[in-house]
Amino acid sequence: WVSETRFWYRVDLGGGRHEYVLIDAAAGERRPAFNHVRMAAALNALELADNEEAKPQAADQLAIDSLAFDSHGVVSHVRSRGAWRRWDDAAGALHGLAEGEAPPEPKERKPWAPPKRPRWGGDARRTSPDGQWKVVGADGGLTLRRLQPQPADAATWPAPAGDDYLSDRVYWAPDSSAFVAMHVSPSGGRKVHLIESSPKDQLQGKLHTLNYLKPGDKIERRWPRLFRLQEQPTAPGDRAAGGGEAGESSAAAAAEVPVDRALFDNPWSVRQLRWAADASRFTFVYNQRGHEALRLVSVDAATGAARALIDDRSDTFIDYAHKQFTHYLDGAGEVVWMSERDGWNHLYLIDAASGAVKRQLTRGPWVVRGVEHVDAAERTVLIRCGGIYADQDPYHVHYARVDLDTGELTRLTAGDGTHRLRYSPGGEFCLDTYSRVDLPPVTELRRVADGALVCVLERGDDRPLRAAGWRPPERFVAKGRDGKTDIYGVIHRPTNFDPAKKYPVVEEHYAGPQSAYCPKRFRAVHARPQQLAELGFIVVQMDGMGTSHRSKAFHDVASDNLVDGGLPDRIAWIKAAARHEGAMDLSRVGIRGTSAGGQTGMAALLWHGDFYKVGVANCGCHDNRVDKIWWNELWMGWPVGPHYAEQSNVTNAHRLRGDLLLIVGEMDRNVDPVSTLQVVDALVKADKDFDMLVVPGGGHGAGPYARRRTWDFLVEKLHGVQPRRE
Repeated sequence: WVSETRFWYRVDLGGGRHEYVLIDAAAGERRPAFNHVRMAAALNALELADNEEAKPQAADQLAIDSLAFDSHGVVSHVRSRGAWRRWDDAAGALHGLAEGEAPPEPKERKPWAPPKRPRWGGDARRTSPDGQWKVVGADGGLTLRRLQPQPADAATWPAPAGDDYLSDRVYWAPDSSAFVAMHVSPSGGRKVHLIESSPKDQLQGKLHTLNYLKPGDKIERRWPRLFRLQEQPTAPGDRAAGGGEAGESSAAAAAEVPVDRALFDNPWSVRQLRWAADASRFTFVYNQRGHEALRLVSVDAATGAARALIDDRSDTFIDYAHKQFTHYLDGAGEVVWMSERDGWNHLYLIDAASGAVKRQLTRGPWVVRGVEHVDAAERTVLIRCGGIYADQDPYHVHYARVDLDTGELTRLTAGDGTHRLRYSPGGEFCLDTYSRVDLPPVTELRRVADGALVCVLERGDDRPLRAAGWRPPERFVAKGRDGKTDIYGVIHRPTNFDPAKKYPVVEEHYAGPQSAYCPKRFRAVHARPQQLAELGFIVVQMDGMGTSHRSKAFHDVASDNLVDGGLPDRIAWIKAAARHEGAMDLSRVGIRGTSAGGQTGMAALLWHGDFYKVGVANCGCHDNRVDKIWWNELWMGWPVGPHYAEQSNVTNAHRLRGDLLLIVGEMDRNVDPVSTLQVVDALVKADKDFDMLVVPGGGHGAGPYARRRTWDFLVEKLHGVQPRRE
């Protein structure tokens, strides 16, 4: 960007050719940045004058490093091969810089970017805003110290009973009248031990220990406690050190204001604690363990009375990790809140005093994928969304702007694909680049005010790829298990695909509920699935029920039910795809996955062994009781119930049908390797045949050797041939 409305770029045309383009966004004009033929002649004249053997530059292969423009958008200077020269546009000539003339410094303006979200309430601090007080910790308790006129302890609160303590990272009211300290109950501190069999720095094996809480473990819990300074300062002689029971202060310099914990008695987390500007209250977001309740709690600073301003509840789960957004509009007394309360992930404008919904900002059978920016001055919210165009793939990411006062939604993108925006320095224009797996990137210039198209900048060209034998993945949609819900996926074919032949099918699988995984953007090579396809497979990918970015009901299939993995939808989709593509041989279907994909990759053989014949489970979290706490409790719930064991691949190992390859990296810090080894133990006890690969030093995913062994296993079991090593 060389001004608020002008920018230039170089576009590659293929075959080593390129051109330089200038855009005038205000005029909606796209044109060459200069006359390329004249520029080539001028550059060649200079270079040949210095070196008769210099290779002339072609007009579509100019070696230009940078450009500078005058106020009219005309090139004024050119830097080629490291040297700056002045451009005489009228004469079409280049001149060296005069002696002592400094090279230009093009004033490239940085594009506008959404500012980082504020850390509401600021950092916890020990010293009060007025500098008069400081809170210090000692032996798990707190001491309030007066700093002026000279340091002296004014009040103390002893440590709570047991291992609990009061954190000295406190939150002061803006007028220094009160502070909040966290009462902390520590976690149980489970450790996981990994043995590195072949360390690089020693002969003997090495023990590694890491903190690793698992479902059902005792977690760290935090509760806010409120301490208020007395209005009348104590006399210096009365400023004795405090003592007594927890919650009491000494010398009346400050006192604890009791706060009823009923609304936040079982915290998974207490976050975003912040004081109101007038110090009348503080608020925080409370996430209840089990993730079925998420509240914005307000506490009165004078009385300690707590109430729920916002109270979201779910019989399944609230996806706090990916669908939670809170933004305070202090000047208007409002809060922007994200919720799935109407069955779709949307934004609500909440009255910060009463908690009443002033307006549902977004609504309809589509979802907010994320909030880019809340502009308090303009009273708008910039969002990413999915499913906003009913005739497009609902996983395509689009952008829109929402008016806080009316709820009016302005779509900023339109093309049939998944989008990414970049903004002009003033935020008035945006560069919208979109693509699909079968559509090379298209870049458009649009106005942010109304989303209107200013001009098309570039369209990617995949014709050379196609001429070389490349074929894009084919998008395919079919109904899921209920016969009603659309399931979206892609089909990858080998480059030497012959429709007259029959090909075994491999599902490249991942079903983690935290997102969706089927590719949407254009790539010349979708590496992993295409590598498999080149081995003579038709490779499929799709997102079944239980994954994210659709309706709440679609997502809820994963609730207490990770064993499902969307497999019934996937099987229905693959069968429909085979009716569409006759080359798919459904008597030879395999599945491959890592992590959660490894878990359901094996589960496919346990529960759907009549359909899936071969499975590769790489670093799978085969038993949700053995894996990390946050991921498993979010989807499987808390407390740990019998459904954890009922769905475990360990418990159900005796059901195995088909050919299974288990892979594990001994240094996997993401999924405890014992998850795979306990499956092995169960398979041995059930006298089941299987293959296994343990990768010394391997982490999560186990590395390239595991990938090659996966290829070999699938080739052997689905093609019926022994892979040839060359």
